[in-house]
Amino acid sequence: MRFLALLFLLQGISAAAETRDLILVAGQSNAVGFDARAEDLPADPKDEQTLFWWRVGDPPPDEFDGTSARQWTHLQFQPRTPAKPSENGQKIPRQYGNFSAGSKGGFGPEIGLVRTLAARENRPLAVIKTAFSGTSVAGDWNVHLAGADACYRALIEETRAALDAAKSRDILLRPRAFVWVQGESDANPKDAPAYAENLSQMLVRLRTDLAAPDMVLLLGVNTRFGNGKNPFMPVILEAQKKVAATLPHTRYVDTTGAETLAPTHTHFTAAGTLEIGRRYAETLLDKPQ
Repeated sequence: MRFLALLFLLQGISAAAETRDLILVAGQSNAVGFDARAEDLPADPKDEQTLFWWRVGDPPPDEFDGTSARQWTHLQFQPRTPAKPSENGQKIPRQYGNFSAGSKGGFGPEIGLVRTLAARENRPLAVIKTAFSGTSVAGDWNVHLAGADACYRALIEETRAALDAAKSRDILLRPRAFVWVQGESDANPKDAPAYAENLSQMLVRLRTDLAAPDMVLLLGVNTRFGNGKNPFMPVILEAQKKVAATLPHTRYVDTTGAETLAPTHTHFTAAGTLEIGRRYAETLLDKPQ
């Protein structure tokens, strides 16, 4: 109790502050939940008990992203984010729009994860989701290449803003886990060989930037990406397993068998997205906290 009181004092909040576990969700389209339709999400009134802050979109992060308007709300699906308008009749590169499969929007693995945790334990939760479709570690989250880290910088900026907003409400957020759903865009001959190193460097930097050395890192990807025809997916899978075996408090989450959308199987369906969220939660629960 004395330690918590001192921690509250150092962070400028009262000793009566509420404390919550913080889960960060990041990655590319399967972290966004590109094809997980809001219409297929079963309602759960307990979602309102979880604080939620989000920013989702396409690269680069810009004013076309869908956001929670830089304020805390409760866990919910996110509205559709349209593709960036063309200029002079020319399509803007790397702007795809998200949740286009449904009319209301969509959701990512955060829903299944939170619902699984809530069913197994009594710990107040908060989730910050910062995810961008079609992004690679080599070109969008790369902390050692100037100009190639726009998505990583957005993740840090959103997290710090969310932490400050929570503090203003006398809520202390304790980083508990980082949920990473990404790797498909690095499954190519140029980027796959460097994936393990690039990912490891990003994760080490993340723990440093957030002063969270013991935050659990959960790594996964759509193992069916490429529908069995992408020869670089096994490289990505082995790289994630290698990073999980190398970095402390890091675990690989196998998504094999979770439902994907035919015929390309690029994205998880709503059922598949709920399932991988459950698997991330189960992996977190299986490890000492």
